[in-house]
Amino acid sequence: MPATNRVEGRNVHIYDAKDPSKSLGGLILTDGITNANFYAMIDILFIFESTFILRLNNGNKTVPKNRDALQQGNYHIVTTDTFLVNNEPWLIRTISRSTGTRSPEFRDAIRLRDRRCIISGREAVNGFWTSFQAAHIFPLAYKGHWDQYNFCRWITKPPVNGDSINSVQNGLLLRRDIHGLFDSYEVSINPDDNYKIVSFVPDGDDIAGKHLDQRFLDEPDRPVDPLLRWHFRQAVLANMRCAGEPIFEHDFPPGSDMVSEILDGPMAVKRMEFELFSRLAAVQEE
Repeated sequence: MPATNRVEGRNVHIYDAKDPSKSLGGLILTDGITNANFYAMIDILFIFESTFILRLNNGNKTVPKNRDALQQGNYHIVTTDTFLVNNEPWLIRTISRSTGTRSPEFRDAIRLRDRRCIISGREAVNGFWTSFQAAHIFPLAYKGHWDQYNFCRWITKPPVNGDSINSVQNGLLLRRDIHGLFDSYEVSINPDDNYKIVSFVPDGDDIAGKHLDQRFLDEPDRPVDPLLRWHFRQAVLANMRCAGEPIFEHDFPPGSDMVSEILDGPMAVKRMEFELFSRLAAVQEE
């Protein structure tokens, strides 16, 4: 089955004022995204040599960097110097629904701490966890990347058993459906705007623009900001850079040929690597 693309439905478009004929990226506008948020996103998407401003629909008025709601339209980047599209790698992550939660210890620690979906607020009543999953913020399949770039330096509470990537500080309890959105970078959390929930796709759950609650902020072992910041940055790159990254099929009914569907789709080699390493990590952690 073909992957869904991230361009369809964009109602915010980004251009270089010096070359307005070519789109550099864009966004599906959802609740809660402000002018200041958009400036910060632009700073992630591009590498600038000097300051820049934004103008809406190529007008003469500068878009202020404030908390006003972002408007739909064409935004032109105005700067005295050249700028480049940020080529920072996007770490593909998607996994078939049959795989489930990775490490029992990680899962149990996340359940004990959160007891609800951190994003939607839905509580797990009387220990019924059917609708919930423990999600890694930084994906387990990229353990090598975690080690190479020393992501563990942000972890202050390592797990009792296993590697620091399975710390509760690298996890969230999420509703199953929101876990899928989080893993595909369609929903993220911006720790630099009071932990605002940002949806990069049309929001059917009334979560876009809301903030994580005080109960989350008061938790001493909550996820660390640098990992949330990393996830948000990945979400911006995946959804807004150029034509965006593919959204992969992940629901393979019984009897379907999952391998063939993956190999026939985009980024087949990288996706197969992710699926295989995720399953290998699951076996190693059990």
